[in-house]
Amino acid sequence: MVKRTFLALVSADEGPMDDITEAGSRTLIERAYAQLRDDIIEGRLAPGEKLRVEHMKEHYGVGAGTLREAITRLVSDALVVAEGQRGFRVAPMTLEDFLDLTQLRLHIELEALRQSIRHGDAAWRARLQQAFEELSAFEQPVRPEQRARWEQLNARFHETLTSGHASPWTTKVLRLLTRHGERYRRFTIGLVDSGRDVHAEHREIFELAMAGMEARAALALEAHIRATPDLLVRALRDGRQVLPA
Repeated sequence: MVKRTFLALVSADEGPMDDITEAGSRTLIERAYAQLRDDIIEGRLAPGEKLRVEHMKEHYGVGAGTLREAITRLVSDALVVAEGQRGFRVAPMTLEDFLDLTQLRLHIELEALRQSIRHGDAAWRARLQQAFEELSAFEQPVRPEQRARWEQLNARFHETLTSGHASPWTTKVLRLLTRHGERYRRFTIGLVDSGRDVHAEHREIFELAMAGMEARAALALEAHIRATPDLLVRALRDGRQVLPA
């Protein structure tokens, strides 16, 4: 908004077509960014894969400059790694990375939940009720073919949990961590011997939060978040190649 206001002041003689061109360019970048992000999260672009802009232009239907701009945004999201003058690669996936981002998520999200329960009002509880009901329809049980929609509803539920006490920076950081966690979660949903009842975990968190039981809700949320990395650790110890090599 500041940029556009500044441009209006210094370029008052420009016509409406300039605004349309700029808006169209931003739309193309946003679309390419969203497509690339989804392809990375879904594994269609493999961890460590080199992103060759000239080879990818036709697939994404945009020019090289637009594609580079979208990739640069993904570098900021830490989903892509810049290699100096050698271009870009999809960020790798390792158990150590997942454990690290999980620990950071716990540190931030548990405190955000406590604050949300302390300060949440009737409107927050109504939003949480709705988010839980929408999520429930997709996770009894979670099926691999429904995972993409479930991920959207799962993210909304967790974000609503912590929205009772507004903190824009907390929301931004947790959204970034959620995207990275999604890359790893997709490898665990298909593990038939996980022994998890994700819906029961969410229900417990929801009911404790709605009842204002701050400490117990935080403990339930911690157990829920830790369950996925714990499952990956067990699978790797059993000799299963869960994560991409």
